Amino acid sequence: MDELIVDTCVVSYMLKKHSLAQQYRPLLEGKLLSISFMTVAELYRWAIERAWGEKRIKQLEETIQNYVVLSSDDEICRHWAKVRSIKGHPISDPDAWIAATAMRYNTPLVTHNLKHFKPIQELGLKLISVENQDYSLLVFN
Repeated sequence: MDELIVDTCVVSYMLKKHSLAQQYRPLLEGKLLSISFMTVAELYRWAIERAWGEKRIKQLEETIQNYVVLSSDDEICRHWAKVRSIKGHPISDPDAWIAATAMRYNTPLVTHNLKHFKPIQELGLKLISVENQDYSLLVFN
């Protein structure tokens, strides 16, 4: 079974039933889907900042259960340090943790935020996305 790591934005599209969710669904079906611990943290942060009610938080918890949550370890920390050290390409801490997780498991990252991650490809990050205009599959190795 093919494995994929799903970026926070794509999990969010699925959770909110965003129109882009329909474009990503075929990419994800039949795959072993994982998310970084950082994605879980980002999702809970959004729930707190936006004062979600009990029903919506329960929906979030159920959504998270659809994924294998990958915890941090020493190797992920080393990859994170490499990602954050790329000169001339600043990346947020959350995106760096997500990229490091994908790199540690050598698993493609499904994201709609290609510009956040493209510079990290030189370190071996594999990216999968759909194109904004015609939604054709883009695979970046």
